[in-house]
Amino acid sequence: MRVSRIQAEENRQNVINVASRLFRSHGFDGIGLKDLMEAAGLTQGAFYKQFASKEDLAAQASARALESATLRWSAAIAAEPEDSLGAIMAFYLSTDHRDEKMDGCPIVALGSDAARQSSDVKASFEAGIKVHLDILGRLITETDDEQIKGKAMAILSTMVGAVTLSRVVNDPDLAQAFLDTASRQIRDAVAA
Repeated sequence: MRVSRIQAEENRQNVINVASRLFRSHGFDGIGLKDLMEAAGLTQGAFYKQFASKEDLAAQASARALESATLRWSAAIAAEPEDSLGAIMAFYLSTDHRDEKMDGCPIVALGSDAARQSSDVKASFEAGIKVHLDILGRLITETDDEQIKGKAMAILSTMVGAVTLSRVVNDPDLAQAFLDTASRQIRDAVAA
């Protein structure tokens, strides 16, 4: 049975959304097309009508995941305009965010996987990372543009590294220490 163009596009968007979450949870190679399409409520045969390849889907799902992350940053900023950087750090460096593998930061969840993917997947990550850096740059008040860029890169690297390290250790105290230390280090660096 044929589906309308509108329904086909809705199905396509649903597959991208589902893949965005499942790739963050399982990795790009940790879930097959059959399981991915089943989770989206479609058959595997429908996949090739919507995407050129799994790599094509990975690039689109990565872009979607990074857009979602940017929306979360924007929501944090809107909720705490007086201390926007503090608001971003409070949610990003939290145990809740650390434990959100399906909806958490795609850079943390898929960064090492993305490094081994196609240039299209890397381009999706690069675009999202640049947006994150731009947001952080706007929140840092400096006079030197290069200094702002450098601090934004250091902040993003510290946050991503802290969440990554806190996810890979078993010791809950050590995991929390990574998050807390990153927060202190970022505040000290911004104040300097």
